[in-house]
Amino acid sequence: MAKRLILAIDGPAGAGKSTIARAVAERLGFVYIDTGAMYRAIALWARRLGVALDDMRRLERLALEANIEFAAGASVVLLNGEDVSAAIRTPEISEAASKVSAVPAVRRALVDAQRRMAAEASVVMEGRDIGTVVFPEAQVKIFLDASAEVRAARRIGDLEARGESSGEVAAQIRDRDHRDRTRAEAPLMQAPDATYIDSSSLSPDGVVEAILKLVRAKTSNGGIH
Repeated sequence: MAKRLILAIDGPAGAGKSTIARAVAERLGFVYIDTGAMYRAIALWARRLGVALDDMRRLERLALEANIEFAAGASVVLLNGEDVSAAIRTPEISEAASKVSAVPAVRRALVDAQRRMAAEASVVMEGRDIGTVVFPEAQVKIFLDASAEVRAARRIGDLEARGESSGEVAAQIRDRDHRDRTRAEAPLMQAPDATYIDSSSLSPDGVVEAILKLVRAKTSNGGIH
């Protein structure tokens, strides 16, 4: 009998989680859920409404009220029906999202939303605490990492390709790493049963193939859907 499978990919900023998770989901025919984009969407909404990033009560309300959707087959993020895919990828929103994600009530609201999204189908979900908090029962867990220098270089390349400033990227990644690893609510850490993959010297295709091999090993004795 076919069963639902959850593939959790965690790791620090710039490790390549979104690229890898999207490719793996496409290869497997699973639903791809970018949890980082959800926090970015809340940060964007807060900025637009003038909500201070330390106003925990109002941030919680936004997280509870937001309608965040992922369009199937495309890298599209919808916030209350609006395509915000590009708007949430600026350095300013990345920085704001890191602060928003440290608010316990926001995390609880979005974790509930993530669990609802994964209730109906097999999913590839990536973020900071998927294998440890959101889905500790995930059948396949990956901790995707890379050196700080490689992660900064990747982020700079992405920004420059879009014609955006990249001057503070290295410092922002260091600051975000510190916040993600030391926050009180669901800090970034490797789950004990997660497979560690260092992508510093691997191509995206190489990482994808390594993950697919793990999935095949996990599912060789039963079906998934």
